[in-house]
Amino acid sequence: MGNIVAIVGRPNVGKSTLFNRLTGTRQAIVNEEAGVTRDRLYGKAFWNGVDFSVIDTGGYATNSDDIFEEAIRRQVLIAIEEADIIVFVVDVVSGITDYDEGVADLLRRSQKPVLMVVNKVDNNERITESSYFYALGLEHLYPISAINGAGTGEFLDKLVSMFPKEENEQELDLPKFTIVGRPNAGKSSIINAFIGEERNIVTPISGTTRDSIFTRYNKFGHDFYLVDTAGLRKKSKVNEDLEFYSVMRAIRAIENSDVCMLMIDATRGFEAQDQKIFNLIQRNKKGIVVLVNKWDLIEKDTHTVKKFEAMVREAMAPYTDFPIVFTSALTKQRIHRAIEEALQVYENKETKITTSKLNDTLLPLIDKFPPPSTKGKFIKIKYVTQLPTQSPTFAFFCNLPQYIKDPYKRFLENKIRENWNFNGVQVNIVLRKK
Repeated sequence: MGNIVAIVGRPNVGKSTLFNRLTGTRQAIVNEEAGVTRDRLYGKAFWNGVDFSVIDTGGYATNSDDIFEEAIRRQVLIAIEEADIIVFVVDVVSGITDYDEGVADLLRRSQKPVLMVVNKVDNNERITESSYFYALGLEHLYPISAINGAGTGEFLDKLVSMFPKEENEQELDLPKFTIVGRPNAGKSSIINAFIGEERNIVTPISGTTRDSIFTRYNKFGHDFYLVDTAGLRKKSKVNEDLEFYSVMRAIRAIENSDVCMLMIDATRGFEAQDQKIFNLIQRNKKGIVVLVNKWDLIEKDTHTVKKFEAMVREAMAPYTDFPIVFTSALTKQRIHRAIEEALQVYENKETKITTSKLNDTLLPLIDKFPPPSTKGKFIKIKYVTQLPTQSPTFAFFCNLPQYIKDPYKRFLENKIRENWNFNGVQVNIVLRKK
């Protein structure tokens, strides 16, 4: 499973600044991705060849009526339960507070790896003062300045070295198809329809599924894992600790899936929340199949399917090359086609194209429609190859990569899609100096 780092600590110690530093963002985390489960507090980070996810737990208790101290304590307990590593942020300027001591006490008694970050250490005097925080009884202490990056290199070296080593999982090396969507869209129902038994609990109450549930599908010559996840809600609806715990597991399931089957409730249409979940799938570069569920409840005419499909593709533009299947978990309408589409998307995601085929096909097209000249300079693309990455990535080598703009990159992507089947798969274009 993916590596998850949870940042904990009281307000105003610099958690958000550290989050931005780790994820490479440059703006404060305020309504950056309003919508999915406080998605603004979730980001991807990379250091020394290791990918990991960062979640800032602060702020998840904003709707709580409980006292402030108890709210902080609950967030730390959630982080201890679900994250691989806890980053505990304290403030060298304000020193050790009662809240810091309470959090440190919880962390000392946990079995999770903990790194204590003493923030706002931007001069030699404060480096000396940071040693006072050893009084909290935590082993790993790193003085840093999140705002300018001082000390973060050594901290990150230690962080990535502490991730659990990949073990030989009991799971077989099979494709993983994750069912994602809003609460009560019918995710558990469609998995029960797929496998032909009541494997998952289904109720009309949204939020019934609290965990990511793996189910092996081994029928009709197919063999893969289906993963049912907790519904992803709007941030304003995430009130319960258990809800946040479920969201963290849903994010982890998306990260470790091969293809995500995004379920839309046909009776509600395509809403902003569906768009946010789609963005989360895209950010993780996963294959995607859109399932429009409860289609049996819709009054239809000869144009209903085309209109709904056009509306979905327009909302997800410019990425429109993905399959849409209109299903009903209740009547089992087109559920086998949904599986077939997911398998095809997985196959597309694994496609490897030889360098000779790429160059023989694309270079004549590029010669016919070269990149527009910029500042009187002519751009010559000389060579293209597919990189050995998890999602299809193509490197174009040219003399002036910095002058190739996004419209031409989209042109290159479209030409790749025209010549090879990457339906449902995100295609990445990188430009390199030759």
